[in-house]
Amino acid sequence: MKLFYSPGACSMASHIVLHEIGSPFEIEKVDTKAKITESGADYLAINSKGAVPVLQIDGEVLTEGPAILQFIADKAGNETLAPKAGTMARARVTEMLNFIGTELHIAFKPMFNPALDEAGRATTTANIGRKFDWLEARLADGRDYLTGATFTVADAYAFTVTNWAGFKGITLSKWPHLQAFVARVAARPSAQAAMKAEGLIA
Repeated sequence: MKLFYSPGACSMASHIVLHEIGSPFEIEKVDTKAKITESGADYLAINSKGAVPVLQIDGEVLTEGPAILQFIADKAGNETLAPKAGTMARARVTEMLNFIGTELHIAFKPMFNPALDEAGRATTTANIGRKFDWLEARLADGRDYLTGATFTVADAYAFTVTNWAGFKGITLSKWPHLQAFVARVAARPSAQAAMKAEGLIA
């Protein structure tokens, strides 16, 4: 398996899960602006969408983070990271993946536009705050992870996206349960390994 990634981007969730399952894999960094891989390949020839992540496996190319996350766990037979299909536990993980992808991830998108003005930033920050409010309420019952006591692929995705707050000047102190969640995931050996490999921590 080979993962194409950009440091700290949503692809980091897949990187974390690859470390969680412990199977051999390769990574290659992508310049998502220039659309060139670290080895000099035309990234658009690999993924015409031009986005990360991409998983190459057995001659196939799989795109879209939530699909990759579930595929990695399913292929490894890891029903902790992704519970068995057809169960309510799996539906809950999918539910959270959809929330992170269609609500939180999208809410952050304007923050990466260099033309965003102060008014736009204020509106975007408020919108992100509303998504954080929902996650805070979800975690307020004392659960360690989004669907309960067990770390799943949805937590890897939620951690990755929520972690962008620090890079965009948003403090998590208003959301203590979410802040604790981020710290909890960051301390996992898989997250540490991924962040080190991507050059985000020493």
